[in-house]
Amino acid sequence: MNKIELLVPAKNLAYGQTAINHGADALYIGAPMYGARQAAGNSLQDLEQLIRYAHLYGSKVYVTVNTLLYDDELEDVRQLIHRLYDIGTDALIIQDLGILKMDIPPIRLHASTQCHNNSLERVQFMQKLGMKRAILAREMDLETMRLIHDNCSIELETFIHGALCVCYSGQCYMSRMTTGRSGNRGECAQVCRTSFDLLDGRGRTLMQNKHLLSLRDMNRSKYVRDIINAGVVSLKVEGRLKDENYVKNITSYYRQILDGILEGDADCRKSGSGKTTIFFNPDPTKTFTRGFTSYYIDGNREKIASFETPKAMGRRIGSLRQDRSGRVFYDGWETIANGDGLCFVNDEGTLEGFSVNRVEGDRLFPHKPLSVFRQVDVFRNVDRMFEKALADKTAERKISVDMIFKESENGFILHLRDEDGCEVDCGLETPKIDAKNPEMADRQLRTSLAKLGNTPFELRKLIVESLPYFLQASVVNKLRSDAVELLQQARVEHFRPQDSPLDYQPEPLFDAADYKRNITNELHRAVYEDFGTGEIEYGLDKTLDFKDKELMACKYCLRYELGICSKQKKNPEVHFPLYLKDANNNRFRLEFDCKNCVMKVMM
Repeated sequence: MNKIELLVPAKNLAYGQTAINHGADALYIGAPMYGARQAAGNSLQDLEQLIRYAHLYGSKVYVTVNTLLYDDELEDVRQLIHRLYDIGTDALIIQDLGILKMDIPPIRLHASTQCHNNSLERVQFMQKLGMKRAILAREMDLETMRLIHDNCSIELETFIHGALCVCYSGQCYMSRMTTGRSGNRGECAQVCRTSFDLLDGRGRTLMQNKHLLSLRDMNRSKYVRDIINAGVVSLKVEGRLKDENYVKNITSYYRQILDGILEGDADCRKSGSGKTTIFFNPDPTKTFTRGFTSYYIDGNREKIASFETPKAMGRRIGSLRQDRSGRVFYDGWETIANGDGLCFVNDEGTLEGFSVNRVEGDRLFPHKPLSVFRQVDVFRNVDRMFEKALADKTAERKISVDMIFKESENGFILHLRDEDGCEVDCGLETPKIDAKNPEMADRQLRTSLAKLGNTPFELRKLIVESLPYFLQASVVNKLRSDAVELLQQARVEHFRPQDSPLDYQPEPLFDAADYKRNITNELHRAVYEDFGTGEIEYGLDKTLDFKDKELMACKYCLRYELGICSKQKKNPEVHFPLYLKDANNNRFRLEFDCKNCVMKVMM
């Protein structure tokens, strides 16, 4: 039976526990250093505590050590990996293949999407390296996922929700070139979210001060069943830098979708334990969103850019207008509350936001004067009522447990067995005193045993095999509490990961490795030498030689967005090549590989 995993981001210990409580089957979280989100590192102590909490619910914790490494960092990383193994980390997510040549413990390794897992051949290479899982490129469609599943034994993971990089992950050098901060080193400056001018081959400005490389966010909720049927076992949500409300909302949203799918599927089940009950109505449009795209999942193209702003606009709820006296009126289909945050695109083409101080009928009282000189679409990016709902108890996750209460030679035994088959016995030595009212004694015993309250468990079945003796409620409560503690310890041990030795199978595969292989240290170079590579070029993070290099490779295409794709129509007014110009007057030439539907941003 396939175990399907909902994999959720955790910025820190608290967010990780929140994700588990809302139904995450697994978490990914940053190590103290060397993670692809430098601002989301965590101490080993916090990681160990989170791992124990996750294992209690049968969930897993994957730690990111997925930056490119320099030679003087290799020993630090090796020692870090040993410590992560010792605290029970379920797997490491890595990018730098030099880790495979280190003396590391038998810990599972997952190939980060930064490894550029965009094809069958690339995933087959990851399998030969000994990786247990490949995190697929976000750009990959269902047909390619199925092809890879049918021709590989490696586990497959793919993103289903969250922010998008405009280029293939691991193949972006624009931040490093323009700011010195490398996306491959966890320091991405998000240059793609800034504004550019678009110039044609004659120097004419086609578009000015627009966010030409900023994409909407991914939402593949309508394709979850299709993705599972394509052979993917792990469905991943992006967002290690998002806030706790995002974690609650998006985890709950996909937990409900997955539970609905898996409930009627005899061949699949969720990989974690317990039943998650959600106490609010999840809605992905009510936490951080730039608008949504399914991002080529069905093989079709769509317009996915957000030229006006890289910020979260939220959901469109109607329109605004302002009369000559400055009064602002709302015409829409959703109720606005005091404190809501609204935004619109003003006459200058920029996003303008405001908070609502007061609402009277269809009139709004903004906290500041607005630049509304015509009727405009209005979006809500802060929903106070929704935030209030998220501030209350939003979810509960419970593991089913059966109890048997029976006599022993010197007292009583409480036997617990949970839904995963973990079992414990907890003994109580006490005199056996006949109950004056057997019926009441039996009822009180059952009531006390069933009080699982704030524990991770809920009672599925209770069997009392003992005669109705008199037992003080405090004694029974302690017995139950001790038994629950033993079961929690047993579960944490039960879900501790098994050793996973590296199955490294080198063979001649490559004649050459260019800079896009991202080799930045001697161990990484040695991996390619093991696979027969003779001509090896170091990556740009090491050489810093950006001249005439491909800074980005994108499935996203500006020609398509602007309606001048060569497969659609030709526009004689546009003279190629096209260029992007940033605020610092850097010019980047755009090349279009129309056969493969790829846009390249060149230095």
